[in-house]
Amino acid sequence: MKNERLRSVLINSGYTEQQLAEELGLDPKSVQRWITRGVTPRRPAAYRTAKLLEVPVAWLWPDLEGDREATSQSEVVTHYAHRANTPRQLWNDLLTSTKSDIWILANASLFLPEENPDSIEIIRAKARDGVKVRLVLGDPDSPEMVLRGVEERLYDAIPARIRMALTYYSPLVGTPGIDFMLHRTSLYNSIFRYDDQMLVNQHMYGTYGYIAPILHLRRIEGADLFDTYLNSFERVWETAAPIEESNFWQQRTRTGEATTPPPSARP
Repeated sequence: MKNERLRSVLINSGYTEQQLAEELGLDPKSVQRWITRGVTPRRPAAYRTAKLLEVPVAWLWPDLEGDREATSQSEVVTHYAHRANTPRQLWNDLLTSTKSDIWILANASLFLPEENPDSIEIIRAKARDGVKVRLVLGDPDSPEMVLRGVEERLYDAIPARIRMALTYYSPLVGTPGIDFMLHRTSLYNSIFRYDDQMLVNQHMYGTYGYIAPILHLRRIEGADLFDTYLNSFERVWETAAPIEESNFWQQRTRTGEATTPPPSARP
């Protein structure tokens, strides 16, 4: 049976069979068989095709959608009951092995530079090597961070921890390849993306971050759990503002401390 849906979408997209095959790195005869014989491609090729043509994969190949849930579950590498149980070396290994993207979304993420003292310099070196770094932490002067302190019964300690964390991360401000923003959201999850792997600190009301669980994900073509967290990151990013516009940074600039790391972070 011919795949008339694929034929129609292909025509409307402006792609030829040859051009689509070249984009996918396949033999044009493979694409031709998808259309003329109704052959269902392998899952990675099907999802790449749907993405290129900007249509749902289920519209082109409905039979591929049946086991989507099982595919998404396969993105879960492991689950740690508490962040404190996560191997320290795992954070460092993921950071050092990254080739294209480092995204960090948190309120403070103070544990990262304190438990891995080289992490700030590694991030800066990665940016110099062409890795895209997107860093978004909480604005310590926002009411949302004050509320978080109340919820965790740490009160003023939460904004204070964020200020300390921002001091650690401040040498990254202005580094080419690094976008540094501050958010004012009720953060549901801290997200740490390293290329196609991700660690998600799943926050719970009134529970400290190091007690909350960690979900380790690895992206798989055709699944959507990894991408769901990426979309959440993007939503926060849309509302965030550059750190240079914050009261925190203006205060540091006035005192001449804008690029001065804390003592424990200095060589």
